[in-house]
Amino acid sequence: MRLPPAIVAKTEEVLRDILRFTAPADVTLSRFFKDNPRFGGRERGVIAEAVYAVLRNKSFFTDFASGGNTPSMRRLALLGLAETAGIDAIGGLTEDETHFLTRIKEVDRSLLPGPIRANLPQWLFDKLVNQFGEAEALELAAVLNTPAPLDLRVNSIKAGRDEVIAKLAEAPIVAEPMPYAPLGLRVLKKPALQNLPLFKEGAIEVQDEGSQVLSQIVGARRGEMVVDFCAGAGGKTLALGAMMRNTGRLYAFDVSEKRLSKLKPRMARSGLSNIQSVLIAHERDVKVKRLAGKVDRVLVDAPCSGLGTLRRNPDVKWRQKPDAVAEMQEKQAAILDGAARLVKGGGRLVYATCSLLNEENDFIVEQFLESHPDFELVPMNKVLAEQKIDLEMDKYLKLLPHKHQTDGFFAAVLERKAVAKAPKAAPAEAEGDTEA
Repeated sequence: MRLPPAIVAKTEEVLRDILRFTAPADVTLSRFFKDNPRFGGRERGVIAEAVYAVLRNKSFFTDFASGGNTPSMRRLALLGLAETAGIDAIGGLTEDETHFLTRIKEVDRSLLPGPIRANLPQWLFDKLVNQFGEAEALELAAVLNTPAPLDLRVNSIKAGRDEVIAKLAEAPIVAEPMPYAPLGLRVLKKPALQNLPLFKEGAIEVQDEGSQVLSQIVGARRGEMVVDFCAGAGGKTLALGAMMRNTGRLYAFDVSEKRLSKLKPRMARSGLSNIQSVLIAHERDVKVKRLAGKVDRVLVDAPCSGLGTLRRNPDVKWRQKPDAVAEMQEKQAAILDGAARLVKGGGRLVYATCSLLNEENDFIVEQFLESHPDFELVPMNKVLAEQKIDLEMDKYLKLLPHKHQTDGFFAAVLERKAVAKAPKAAPAEAEGDTEA
């Protein structure tokens, strides 16, 4: 069925707003659809997919969108729609526009310069080439420029994985077990889940497999005291609570009341009662200091550039700037230092990001270990073996979209050295006692 010409005009309208990069793309799209309530689900889906196609392919599309008789913003909208819905689905095309779209489809992208082929800003392309080499950087970029799959985590408090697979099949929704996350399912299409009884009852949560693996390596156990230091909307918090079998105490810290408010309805669905959400002003808040030296496990999913999530948030690569990454490093080091104070002797601190860049990952951990001799790195291969996760890693967890089909994640496990107890002093002889 052909899309009405009005869809092209509306795609062009919202695209113009999004490409100003004054707000995240999903926020701008959400506001646009509220302002245009007449669109049905199909129209909203077509427009959203076209916008994200432009964001993923912006370098390539922009390079070919200038010139001709059609304004470049309309050409970008047409390219996005052609990429996702197909040329034949677009109504109201002129002969020139049809010829233009057909010609672009025939371009051999492998012959294009690196940054255009990778659809990355020059600064980011250069960083990835320096880190991975050009061949792997291009391979990584190619996967980053595809939509992410829909991943689910089964809430083990409510259901088992096989049980959920069977119930989804009745919908009918096909889901397959993931290779790494023991409670993970990958849905082969992208159905609406919000109205499913499984979702309403809290038996499933949407969560990328990489995020699930990250929660798993924290190693939270029954009865422990655990802190999710940068909890956000609480996806990992809920996974940790289930791992703890709804026992012990689990604190969800965050500096954003808005983010923490999103955790409350998810908590209610999950059936977990061991979670306490705590709004903090900063990493040295008095609420943090009260737990100093008392916590078994602390997860720091630190604020970062978010460059590992480009399959879901392709606008990030255009909104993010190199100087912002440098500023982020200072924040990451400060948060890690503040969180470390909570960990008791023998306890573990997990530092994680959804960044691909070494300067937000390895560098921060190595800098921390240099200034905190009371902590030592627990090799990731040892941690993964403890959790029975079949992943080959060395010192750190480094999940990459082109290798592991997850979002890009980094994690390091740091353990506070247990303090040896001092031997009890022998009782003093009575006749030798003196007052100083």
